[in-house]
Amino acid sequence: MRKLYITLLSICLFSAVFAQNSDSNNGSLLKKASGLFGKSASGTSGLSSDDIIAGLKEALIVGSKNSTDKLSAADGFFKDAAVKVLMPEEAKKVEQKLRQLGMGQLVDDAILSMNRAAEDASKSAAPIFVNAVKKMTVQDGLSILNGADTAATGYLRKTTSPELMAAFHPVIDSALQKTGATKYWKDIFDTYNKFTLKPINPDLSSFVTGKAMDGIFHYVAEEEKKIRTNPAARVSDILQKVFNKR
Repeated sequence: MRKLYITLLSICLFSAVFAQNSDSNNGSLLKKASGLFGKSASGTSGLSSDDIIAGLKEALIVGSKNSTDKLSAADGFFKDAAVKVLMPEEAKKVEQKLRQLGMGQLVDDAILSMNRAAEDASKSAAPIFVNAVKKMTVQDGLSILNGADTAATGYLRKTTSPELMAAFHPVIDSALQKTGATKYWKDIFDTYNKFTLKPINPDLSSFVTGKAMDGIFHYVAEEEKKIRTNPAARVSDILQKVFNKR
């Protein structure tokens, strides 16, 4: 009888442990997400896991919209020293030589056209960002919550870069053609190559595409940091509800 009692007790204990460990992955992750905010001194009364994920998505959407609106405006790139597209590093000597030869206006026209192309392409970024945000999983949310002040930006860069590149490149190529940048670029290097034994021929469209993406992610990161640290940047109820609890 004693052995039977011990056996039944063991089965009950095993069943309880098994049931506790067999929660669905999403359920466990959601509980963990709730607990992360629970560590803050201000507490998390009334804050659900759904709220946390919704707040992160809203932060990304707000941040990406503010960034793309800023950079797609006239002079969004051109008059912003933080993101302005300048000549590639390998072309600096070309630029200096052409300016010394009195062809500074040719260089200036090329730089202006590159920035106009970046501004034009930035208009197509927002819907790509929104689509990526909609696909965010609970696990993505946990990684962001556990990450640095720009972890959400890192998530966007990881999930949208190939699509952004594909969307930006033809827009920038077309804009460069429209504004005459490719002509200026060709004129610059055709002129320079007459005076050098090492001709330079970088891919202008790819260079500007990369710089345009860098500029957008620069400001998405700035927006994310503001939302995390500045209550005034939390412009919706869900942002206030989630980030005020941190």
